[in-house]
Amino acid sequence: MKMMHMLSLLGLLLSWSNIVFALELNGYIQWNDLCSNYEALGSAKVLLDAGKMSGRVTRNGNFSIPDVPPGTYILSVLSHDHSFDHVRIDVSPSEPLPEVRSYVFGTPLLTTSSVSLPYPVVLTPRHENKYFSPRDSFNLLGMFQSPMMMIMALTGGMMLAMPYIMKNLDPETLDGLKGQQAKAANIQELMQSGDPRGLPALLAAGEDSKPSTSAIKPSTGPSTPQQRKGGKGNKRR
Repeated sequence: MKMMHMLSLLGLLLSWSNIVFALELNGYIQWNDLCSNYEALGSAKVLLDAGKMSGRVTRNGNFSIPDVPPGTYILSVLSHDHSFDHVRIDVSPSEPLPEVRSYVFGTPLLTTSSVSLPYPVVLTPRHENKYFSPRDSFNLLGMFQSPMMMIMALTGGMMLAMPYIMKNLDPETLDGLKGQQAKAANIQELMQSGDPRGLPALLAAGEDSKPSTSAIKPSTGPSTPQQRKGGKGNKRR
């Protein structure tokens, strides 16, 4: 029972010490060309540790966060149209003013920056947030650099050049091309009809229709040694 009483008393003392040593964190927004006044900034809020404690920005750019207990915090600005740097705040019960240091978002808090900043905290808008990208203007050269446009231009050129190519072909080559086109059209019709049973016959007919390239050469003289000798004997007689 005495132990519970001591723990509760210790908790009250700790909370009382935090209240005693809590301070009010003050600062202001320094206007620049990106954000010249409160109307350009809009409704904004200053946060400690992503919202554990916060304070509103007034019309003159000032802000304050009351009752900040001792500890280490990351100060940031929640604004719709502008971005600000993050700042590290170290509140110590032994110091009347907090330490303000630069902070790179994502770095561990164990590493302390050597760059000290003045107090009250000064926050400057760094850049304006862009939520919409401008639409690209018409670019004729960029259109023809597209692979699809290059393929379409090549196809159109082949279609225009095809009549001239066909005129310069010899009749046998032209007949062969027409036969190949007719065969390809028949195969496509069979595949579209869903009945490929006539496909083997069509392929066999195409193979049979090819002209034979092998030809028997006529013999111009005797093929055996006896015939050659006989031929020589006849000539001697």
